[in-house]
Amino acid sequence: MSEGTGRQRLRTAAPVLAAGVTVLLWASAFVAIRHVGSQLSAGPLALGRLLVGSLVLGVLVAGQALRRRAAARRAVLAPGAASGGTGTAGGPARATGWPRGRAWLGVVVCGLAWFGMYNVALNAAERRVDAGTAAMLVNVGPILLAVLAGVFLREGFPRMLVIGVLVAFAGALVMGVATARPGTGDLPGVLLCLLAAVGYAIGVLSQKPVLATTSALRTTWLAATVGALACLPYAPRLVHELSAAPAGAVLWTVYLGALPTALAFTTWAYALARTGAARMGATTYLVPPVAVLLGWLLLAETPAALALVGGAICLVGVAITRRAPHRSPAPSADRAPVPAGD
Repeated sequence: MSEGTGRQRLRTAAPVLAAGVTVLLWASAFVAIRHVGSQLSAGPLALGRLLVGSLVLGVLVAGQALRRRAAARRAVLAPGAASGGTGTAGGPARATGWPRGRAWLGVVVCGLAWFGMYNVALNAAERRVDAGTAAMLVNVGPILLAVLAGVFLREGFPRMLVIGVLVAFAGALVMGVATARPGTGDLPGVLLCLLAAVGYAIGVLSQKPVLATTSALRTTWLAATVGALACLPYAPRLVHELSAAPAGAVLWTVYLGALPTALAFTTWAYALARTGAARMGATTYLVPPVAVLLGWLLLAETPAALALVGGAICLVGVAITRRAPHRSPAPSADRAPVPAGD
């Protein structure tokens, strides 16, 4: 196998691996929230998670900047090495800058809608409805995303993508029915779940264009910081609740910020920059079955047989979306530079 072929295979596999990391960590977040949710209320939990995530990402962004400055100094001393980082022949250019123009609006909308509104709404909803009902309602999000991406990002509606999303959603419904408990839901909880789904769809839709010029790491840091700033009104309650919470709740909050937020949202952005928004959205249908498996393995929570069937249907649906034919990229936004340095 030639070196060029190996690099091409790596470029093809990297987004899939990044999406897999995201799915695993987001699924683990449900286990973590189950531990900490009884000690921290919805808003403070979202703020604590985002503060940790923003801090971790900020350190990584600063370290990345220092490495680039060192590389620039070496390039001045050795001009022959300056050609690295401009992309390979026939490959995409490497974009490492800050958002420009309207891209800043995308960062703000993503931070408010997804990092802020989604987290607070979902945390609050899970106090009113059971996990199964929440899963069914929140999983409307990828369908909304597919519709919005098809219209506003001009990704269209490939037949296999539409079929796969619907099959995966059907699997999520089956899992929800298997885990729902009668009489545990109310109208405010249902509305909060739907609000979270809308926040997710709007957030991803706003994030996708930003990634044309800004790296996944920097985009995630900026959005997480916006979300944390939006949640600052919960700071007094966060301090009060943390002071009374056991050490385990503090550690789980740090975990939620460092891995399911900082790392998982960055690997998500990396994959999103290299994949259509609708197809990436469909991969989130893998989160519920993985969460069920983690609960089984880590918490000895034996899932209902119907939940396993629903998880299998989700897997089939996501596999169908991955078989969607690749369309030739248009000479406009689809040919935009791909972020690097993540």
